[in-house]
Amino acid sequence: MKNSLIFNKKVYEEGPKVVIIGGGKGLNTVIEGFKKYTNNITAIVTMSDYGNIPTASRRALDTLPLRDIKDSIIAMSDKEDIMRNLLNWNFQNERLRGLNFGDIYLTAMNEIYSNISEAILKSTEVLNITGRVMPVTLDEITICAELTDGTTIKQKDRIPEMVTEKVESINRIYISPSNCRPSPGVIEAIEDADVIIIGPGSLYTNVLPNLLVKNVSRAIKDSKGLKFYISNIMTEPGQTDNYTLSDHIKAIQEHIGSGVIEYCLADTGEVIPEYIRKYNKEGADLVEVDDKKLSSYNVKVIQRNMSCVKNDKIRHNPDIIAATIIEMICNDLKFHDMQNDTEYLLLQSVLKEQKKIQQQQEKRLTKVSKNKLPKRISKEKEGKKISKFTEKYKDRVESIQNTDAKTAENRKIAEEIEKMERAKRESGEKRSLFGKEIKREPMRRNQGKRNM
Repeated sequence: MKNSLIFNKKVYEEGPKVVIIGGGKGLNTVIEGFKKYTNNITAIVTMSDYGNIPTASRRALDTLPLRDIKDSIIAMSDKEDIMRNLLNWNFQNERLRGLNFGDIYLTAMNEIYSNISEAILKSTEVLNITGRVMPVTLDEITICAELTDGTTIKQKDRIPEMVTEKVESINRIYISPSNCRPSPGVIEAIEDADVIIIGPGSLYTNVLPNLLVKNVSRAIKDSKGLKFYISNIMTEPGQTDNYTLSDHIKAIQEHIGSGVIEYCLADTGEVIPEYIRKYNKEGADLVEVDDKKLSSYNVKVIQRNMSCVKNDKIRHNPDIIAATIIEMICNDLKFHDMQNDTEYLLLQSVLKEQKKIQQQQEKRLTKVSKNKLPKRISKEKEGKKISKFTEKYKDRVESIQNTDAKTAENRKIAEEIEKMERAKRESGEKRSLFGKEIKREPMRRNQGKRNM
């Protein structure tokens, strides 16, 4: 029965009502995990160009910014690759060159229904995707940042650049116009949700703008659903430099007040050091879970090893996120003596199957095992702050640094020998070091290679 169409349809139709608020790759990652458990998913995203220059296709069709809408539709599709190629297809035909299929399709639906919100909802039905996508507002908004020195930035892509240039941090984020209204159905979806998930994503440009739309944060606070914030794994240069987990939550509460987050799902930080090192070079670091400070924000933190590496990038594992939250829903149902309900039985069945799949995947992963990682060391040493990367992987870092130093030393010696030989050739001298003729062997191709 588990593999039957009737069973699977019943699982999805009677699954929990999940509302995911955010934008970008983070939101779509969460969708990817939850669509295995329910089709009652509502993605609420920002419909904005973030102050950036509109695409040629958008200008030609005079459409609203639909990038995040299209990306969420793709994430909800059972055939993501096919849907991605379709909605992102730019025509090569001479008469249609420069136009994007997704823009044309959504423009056509908007003309049919004379309402972009209804057009998007009907589009999800036509494309037969799992769940629905809603713009947080139908008003075109600009996301603005105010820095600690009072500088105002009204273009998303300029925010990291200006933060770095002025060596100032973000004081607050705001949207323009500030009185924009939520699109039809958004507040109702939040009020009716069993679970509300905020993030992951860029704190100041993907997460907070949605929460600043009129009545959205109030609806979340009043909702009886479980409220989660999915923490970013890494800090973001130019936005959240040196931010700990408590800094992220503090920023959210300073903008919209407390009561929007009950639980925070955070990563344990067990990421392969070599990948973290790449991020360190770009100014990013692991988001530290600072338990002592977090206790003052009335948020329960749940730590899971929810990171993975995709295409050399550190990403959230969608299956771990979904399984963790679904398990909490099951525990909540059990607590209320509802373990005989259809929803509980079906969720438990799917959860069991997904855990088996996860266990098989974990066997193939090459992540560093938690019990093999070096112990944490004090963050304060001789008055200097030690980075989280160095703190967690001190031995590995020292090994890499020693290897780099040795490689540099060997290279310097080789250069000195080359100079000596060149000088001897030019002078015609045949003298050799220590009275012997130098016989250099060619440098091995793997000389200086790190032994990780």
